[in-house]
Amino acid sequence: MNGEFSFPEITLLVTHYNRSSSLERLLSAFQKLGCRFGDIVVSDDGSKQEHLDKIKTLQPVYNFRLITTPKNKGLGNNINKGQDAVKTKYTLYVQEDFEPSSIFPAHLPDALQFMNERDDLDIIRFYAYFRYPTTKPYGKGFSEMVYNPWNLNNIKFYVYSDHPHLRRSNFLEKFSHYAEGLNVNVTEYRMAISFLRKGGKGLFYDDFTQLFYQKNTSAEPSTFYRPDWKQSKNIFIRSLRSIYVKFKLIKCTWDLKFMKLEN
Repeated sequence: MNGEFSFPEITLLVTHYNRSSSLERLLSAFQKLGCRFGDIVVSDDGSKQEHLDKIKTLQPVYNFRLITTPKNKGLGNNINKGQDAVKTKYTLYVQEDFEPSSIFPAHLPDALQFMNERDDLDIIRFYAYFRYPTTKPYGKGFSEMVYNPWNLNNIKFYVYSDHPHLRRSNFLEKFSHYAEGLNVNVTEYRMAISFLRKGGKGLFYDDFTQLFYQKNTSAEPSTFYRPDWKQSKNIFIRSLRSIYVKFKLIKCTWDLKFMKLEN
């Protein structure tokens, strides 16, 4: 896809940790697609010096602001300090191991239009591992996520997700800062609970693997670990997994009502 796509109302916020080649690939992809943002913020979580040195060589090429910390403080802190630095009305949040597809620039204006039309929309998601379980068609390939308390799929609690999305830059004011010093999955979960509890609303791109690709190389592998038992086809393991899913559904339902979310 050729052409220029200018988004002066949007800051591209990228969280980064020890994957400077992945960061370069992401920024290069946006540049090649002709995406121009009002600002770009790279929030680094205390990466090794060799990665910081490389990032600094990228700054004049991609014209971004680098927000650093002297030591690793976890994803929650990394998103918080990055989001606090954003000055535009909207934020496109992307972790460094993703890459936009060639069709993404054609769909970002639709998301921006929806946000401008509806003040109650807080987030528009562009990528997921799984389809959100309850949606209603919205338009231009997007659907609105509808939290259904009677649905037995625990994915229903994740109207919010850390995967690439567009959001209002006052997001932290409405839903509170991310929990810090915790496992990345716990940090995301607590924000998802806060999002639901405070009435967050969002859209979901129906063809949810086509706007972004998650890419991890052997040199810069993913830091996310998915336990083998969650994917095993062993009948005994599958039975245990079924029990675990039921327990998680009960726990999430309890947390939605009673979990203390203050950091």
